[in-house]
Amino acid sequence: MDKSRKTGKDQKPRKQARQGKARQGKTETRNRVQAKQYSAENGCLSELTQTTVSNPGTVCSCSLMTLSLSLSLSSDDTVYMEGEKELKEYVLNDTGRIYYGTEKQIGARTWNFGQFDEGILEACLFVLDNSEVPPSGRGDPVNVVRVISAMINSPDDRGVLEGNWSGNYAGGMSPSAWSGSVEILRQYHKEGGTPVKYGQCWVFSGVTTTVLRCLGIPTRSVTNFQSAHDTDVSLTTDVYFDENMEPIHHLNSDSVWNFHVWNDCWMARSDLPPGMGGWQAVDSTPQETSHGTFRCGPASLAAIRSGQVYLKFDTPFVFAEVNSDKIYWQRNLDSTFSQIHSEKKAVGHCISTKAVGSDERVDITHLYKYPEDSEEERIAVETACRYGSKPDVYSSPIAEDLRVEVMMEGEGPRMGGDAQLKIVVKNTSSQPRRTTLHSQVAVMYYTGILKDTVKKDTLNVELKPQEEKIIDWVLPYTQYQNQLVDQAALMLTLSGRVSETQQVLANQTSFRLRTPDLHIEPIGGACVGKETSAKITFTNPLPCTLRNVVIRVEGLGLRDLHPIRVGDVSKHANVTVTEHFIPTIAGKRKLVASLDCKQLSQVHGVADIDVHESQ
Repeated sequence: MDKSRKTGKDQKPRKQARQGKARQGKTETRNRVQAKQYSAENGCLSELTQTTVSNPGTVCSCSLMTLSLSLSLSSDDTVYMEGEKELKEYVLNDTGRIYYGTEKQIGARTWNFGQFDEGILEACLFVLDNSEVPPSGRGDPVNVVRVISAMINSPDDRGVLEGNWSGNYAGGMSPSAWSGSVEILRQYHKEGGTPVKYGQCWVFSGVTTTVLRCLGIPTRSVTNFQSAHDTDVSLTTDVYFDENMEPIHHLNSDSVWNFHVWNDCWMARSDLPPGMGGWQAVDSTPQETSHGTFRCGPASLAAIRSGQVYLKFDTPFVFAEVNSDKIYWQRNLDSTFSQIHSEKKAVGHCISTKAVGSDERVDITHLYKYPEDSEEERIAVETACRYGSKPDVYSSPIAEDLRVEVMMEGEGPRMGGDAQLKIVVKNTSSQPRRTTLHSQVAVMYYTGILKDTVKKDTLNVELKPQEEKIIDWVLPYTQYQNQLVDQAALMLTLSGRVSETQQVLANQTSFRLRTPDLHIEPIGGACVGKETSAKITFTNPLPCTLRNVVIRVEGLGLRDLHPIRVGDVSKHANVTVTEHFIPTIAGKRKLVASLDCKQLSQVHGVADIDVHESQ
């Protein structure tokens, strides 16, 4: 079993001489393109050409197209992918979709990968050079992917992006304001390897997709909803309560993120048993260290699915993210803990990626785990946990005849209004049941870390045999309006004990407050080399003024990233701005816009622009 992952935030940075080398590398490669490819004959990442150019954008695009296609057309290559449609999607497509939100409120945003854009090949090679991995270590895509996973984040190697989950983005860009990888990679290269501020999981994933596709490795961004973060290698997600069923916050280090975005990349795995090749999970978000460095993967999806967590790399961590059981513990009078409840379907829902050849969402949960509650899935979970830090957690199954769950109508509550949910309590026994439910709702970062409790309630529930009761639950806007953080997420925690059986009830449900879209409407036709425009409209959903609003617009082949400073937007006011641009590439392009505002995040929009050749 690969037990190299451990929690660590204060990792020792590399020597200052490394930083000087990075800056020197910038000067040496500014006007030089080193086009490299995986050779079908020997699988080596070798130097193909070294040419001084005056227009690096043109050479980069041509060289990149050549190397990207060459590796995937030979069945002998370790990253060979069969199927022309898959090749076009996972190597050549320069735009995509990244999903966010909650499992019941899945949102989507367009991301410009831009691996063919001017300067991106040079920037990606700079990232690889900056890793200090010698050319002899670049012949194995497993090693290359592992290096890139480390180099996209910055805690221990001055990688591309600096992560920030504090809500304070002074000195940089709010993570939700990015809509593509191009400006991030250009800035990192231009500034000689200074980490770009700031990123969160979807930004780390988007940049990873760009770099790996640029290097010719088939890659996609993947979102896992209800994504567990196991901090003690137990392969379970543990929640601790005291004797009075109050959460013990200092022990609850495990968390469940509303969503988490990472990557799948495609390759053979000659270092693992047969059958472990194909899609591999890779995560560049700095969560835990692996062999002393913040990185994760590649972990075989086949190994994750079957619970073979002893296979490298970092398979236990990814398994826990998608298929760990949620175990509730209560402290006894002698300070020991007893297992009081378990949820077998708490994590790993609606694992999503963009479909091949369309902008539709496709569910790939079946690639990560067997159907919930199937015999194969239970065997995989129990097999994995035998290699964790709590191997005896499944020694005593718990009987339950009262169930509690939380339901949401439609697409869920909207930002700026009261949040309304329904608590469903069902008695499946032939006897009456009584319980007291304690509820509390807290503002939550999308990473599962709770900020502040905003409301507490107690509900007395009496049920006849086989009876089901639906209880309306409301959180007024006035109770959360000044408490929200990025992603506008909240966590409702329910706990209680059945009087007749002493069964413990426990449920945690996360939900987000839906934000409006930016609506983009093209004005007239679009031709290469001729100015065209688009109208962008937005409605403030809050009963207060938004301060210092900026709308950022970009589109591959349409225009570089352009900030539009809107200023203050009054409560419930409508805003319309017109963006002018000159297309440079014919074909179907996407114009992407995102709103940057401290009080409101995850507001964005996209429009398809059909660009014609000039007559």
